[in-house]
This record gives sequence, C-alpha cells and structure tokens, in this order.
Amino acid sequence: MYDVIIIGAGVAGLAAAMYSGRFEMKTLVIGETIGGTLILTDSVENYPGFKKISGMELVNKLKEHALDYNIELREDKVKSVKKSGSKFIVSTKEKKFEAKSIIISTGTEFKKLGVPEEEEFKNKGVHYCALCDGYFYKEKIIAVIGGSDSAAKDALLLSKYGKKVYMIYRGEEIRAEPINYERIMKTNKIEIITKTNVTKINGDKSVKSIELDNPYKGKKELNVDGIFVAIGHNPSNQFAKELGVELNEKGYIKIDREGKTNVAGVFAAGDIVDSKWKQAITGVAEGVSASYSAYQYVQGK
Repeated sequence: MYDVIIIGAGVAGLAAAMYSGRFEMKTLVIGETIGGTLILTDSVENYPGFKKISGMELVNKLKEHALDYNIELREDKVKSVKKSGSKFIVSTKEKKFEAKSIIISTGTEFKKLGVPEEEEFKNKGVHYCALCDGYFYKEKIIAVIGGSDSAAKDALLLSKYGKKVYMIYRGEEIRAEPINYERIMKTNKIEIITKTNVTKINGDKSVKSIELDNPYKGKKELNVDGIFVAIGHNPSNQFAKELGVELNEKGYIKIDREGKTNVAGVFAAGDIVDSKWKQAITGVAEGVSASYSAYQYVQGK
C-alpha cells in the first residue's frame, strides 16, 4: 500500500514525487514517458534559474532530484484507476497497485488537424513533434499548422533544417511571444499565412502538397514536403472520468489553489488541470501543492 501514487511522470509529476519523498510518504510514480511533453522541447528559456536549457536536460535534473528521495519511478502505461472504499487501485497491463491517495498529472495529447488524409500520412509527411522529426526535412519545404507560441518555436526550429517554412494559421495574426515573433521576422525562411485552413493533404507514398480554403498567391494548392501540426492539445482525462472527478467545459480537471479535486484523496497538477496558463514552472508549482495536500490527507487518515 502506497501513501500516494502519482499518475504521469512529466515535470508536474516529478516535482510532486520529489516533495512526496521529502514528506517521507511511500510514493510511486507511473508514467508512460518520463518527462512528458517537455522532452520534445528544443529550448526552454523561461524556467527560473536557467537562462537556456533543453527540455531533456531540465527533465533529467528534476528526475535526479526526485530520485534523491525514497520514491519509486515506474515507466509503464496505466490502464485504469478505481476507488475501492477508502483506497485506490491503479492497474497497469501486468500489475495492480494500491494507494491511500492519487495525484493525476497525465498532461495532454496533441490535437489532430482533422482532415481525412491525416492518418494516412502520419509519419509519412505529417508530424506532431518538430524536435523529433525536423531533421528529416533538410532543404525541404515545410508547413507548420498553428499560430501559438509553440507553433512559432516549431517554425524557428524547422527553419534550421528546411529551405522554406510556412506558418499557416486560421486567425488574423499569430500569437507568438514578442521575442519569438521578432526572431521570425528576422529570418527570410519563414512565411506567415493567416486566415487560412488546410482542407486536404495530397501525396502518394509521402506528402506532396496541401490544399487551402483561402487562395495563397492566387492558388489553393501549396507544395510542401512535410507538415507539422501545432494546434494545441486535448486533456488526457480518462482516469479523472473513471474516478468521478469534476472537469470544466474543455475537459480539464477542476482544482482549487491546493491542488484538490472534488473527490476526497484525489489531487491534480500540470497541463491536465484547469489553470489558464500552462508552463513548466506553473506545472511544477502545482505538483508541489498537490503533494502537500496529499500529505495532509494521508496524515488525517
């Protein structure tokens, strides 16, 4: 029987684990990918204490710190979470674990573009991780779909490989942070196309072109070799639903300032919760708060 099981091993989960270890709680962290989506980030420049660090480096530092304490870290896929009386049962494919409390830090999944050919060309020209797959597009023409700061960062990274990068966004102007917008403006490799959606993907063995709902330079078809989708994320809320945890209208877990949910013994942190601004540093802070709340709950029990 664990005092707390943390589901999700991204930065919020690792921070929660570190503090749970400090509180001398018997702690198990289960995550399909240690580090979560941050390991897909090329450069982190907004985490206090580090002017510039790669996502993987930051994850490794958090992991190393957490493992300084007596916690267990398991790389595995959770299949289900159920409440049985006053305890929780967490099941993976091969094992079942019991806990007095749960912290959900499962994060989010990449949103899909939603065009019929997307699945057909997945990993054959359609990608969701610029850091993972950008290298394969040296001197190629690339399209980044999206207008957020994350999309801007992807475009900047891909401009190091490709000979041309189009940023295609349905809104009137991209929403990059000023520093990244300035960087885009300084390169002649990135071209921004706004008020436009991708309606079709063309190709045979790989992507050859995309079709647009708004003509660009008089044409609705744009030749590209690769597409990187960066249009946001959907919450990974399966386990919250299983436990009857209250969600907001977008499917994110509702928490209070202490990381508590509406279900006794269930806490949450990171990108899965309903905070408006999702950053590594805010996720870490939420993980710490959730850990302290779990500690108080277990002590009270």
